[in-house]
Amino acid sequence: MEPEKMRSIGVLWSGDHLFEGTVETLEMLRSKGKQVVFVTNNSTKSRADYKKKLESMGIPALVDEVFGSSYSAAIYISRILSLPPTQKTVFVLGESGIETELDSESIPHIGGTDPAYNRIIEPSDYTSIASGQALDPSVGVVLAGLDFHLNYLKLAYAFAYLQRGAKFFATNMDTTLPSAGSLFPGGGAISAPLTAMMGGEKPMAFGKPSQAMMDAIEGKFKFDRKKACMVGDRLDTDIRFGIEGGLGGTLCVLTGVTKSETEWEGEGKGVVPTAWVKQLGDLRG
Repeated sequence: MEPEKMRSIGVLWSGDHLFEGTVETLEMLRSKGKQVVFVTNNSTKSRADYKKKLESMGIPALVDEVFGSSYSAAIYISRILSLPPTQKTVFVLGESGIETELDSESIPHIGGTDPAYNRIIEPSDYTSIASGQALDPSVGVVLAGLDFHLNYLKLAYAFAYLQRGAKFFATNMDTTLPSAGSLFPGGGAISAPLTAMMGGEKPMAFGKPSQAMMDAIEGKFKFDRKKACMVGDRLDTDIRFGIEGGLGGTLCVLTGVTKSETEWEGEGKGVVPTAWVKQLGDLRG
């Protein structure tokens, strides 16, 4: 499935259909002085891409109001992570959204959308990868995100870099991607094979519910967590993100992955939102 043809569902829209009352609700929140931040785990789009998408749906937005998992990873790699001077390059499993955000932080990268990696592995590749001849010695990080062109060759390169000590990062750990009324492999499915190859080692993730992302958002927007509310459609990412981040509240909308309040009702359910609505527009009253 090509990225530009992907039809996602969630809080604001489904594919190219904007949920009723979305624009009016956002305008209402802003008129009350509320800071609105669009937080997404989708690593295939950059912040600029999301700004264009929001505006195409009639939602005014600034690039700085969008906080994606690719951007979160780029910020960590460039401003927090300490790498040897000769190992600053990132090997990417993912789409152009990751590459754009790495470029915004002047982080060198290989892999990703480079056509040289979009092919069937050849017998000679095994030898050149095993010997290190085909590897870039400056790679210090493997960053995995949703990749619509994942193949054996890319995984072989990523595994080789990890075996040689590269840091293992993931934009997000969403196991599934909702689209066209069904579920497809998500960003977490891209890093999963590498986790298996590495004997169960999990990557450091930067998307919801990772608190590395929450810390980055707080650092940028300087907000009071107790006065913030996380709105989302997934219990395992969005709502957990807000709860574990100590936000003042969480609101689950039933327009995406979560379809009914019965999914969190009952004894032993660990992730329970503060409140829920059928769709975001219901907040208008």
